[in-house]
Amino acid sequence: MSTVLFVVSAARTWTLSDGSAHPTGYWAEELLVPHRLLTAAGHDVIIATPGGVAPVADEGSIGDDDALREALALVPGITAPRVLADVDLADYDAVFYPGGHGPMQDLAHDEASGALIVRALDAGLPLALVCHGLAALLAATRADGSLAAAGRTVTAFTDAEEVQGGLADRAPWLLESTLRARGVIVDSAEPWADHVVADGDLLSGQNPQSSSSVARALLARLA
Repeated sequence: MSTVLFVVSAARTWTLSDGSAHPTGYWAEELLVPHRLLTAAGHDVIIATPGGVAPVADEGSIGDDDALREALALVPGITAPRVLADVDLADYDAVFYPGGHGPMQDLAHDEASGALIVRALDAGLPLALVCHGLAALLAATRADGSLAAAGRTVTAFTDAEEVQGGLADRAPWLLESTLRARGVIVDSAEPWADHVVADGDLLSGQNPQSSSSVARALLARLA
């Protein structure tokens, strides 16, 4: 069986264009569903965050679902994650990035995460990201400043979905547009469609609805 690294945002808020701090974190479904599928298949999952800070779920992804809240609290390692900067990629067989707006705040700029993604892409290691987790690709730069994922095809949370979600007009930047501007090819489906794109071992899911599908695509790579 394989060992999969989950790189999770440690952000509690997302700084909007007006300077306000919008409460956020990781999106519950995007962490829990893939975690359950991978562990049910016998794979080990290790969680790491910037600074080893315990991540929090975006309250919008939990609501009044007490069962979901309890399930998240029982995820091994969620309260004491590894320090991302200390991670040795050689110890892992694949990497997974859940979304939520949290990655827009920290993983989009995190040097340790960016270096890890560059190594994973160059090594052909299965790398799966979903929704706003694709923001982490923006920190994965080469010496000339270009993105390691430039020219690769992904899907990600779309500008249209951000508009429908109600935060686009206050967002300091939009994920889909920014990825395109940096040379990444974005294959977008209709808003909220279950949509997964595979470009070699680079796997991506568009939104929370794609959580299960992108995890199953990763499982297929690990089979």
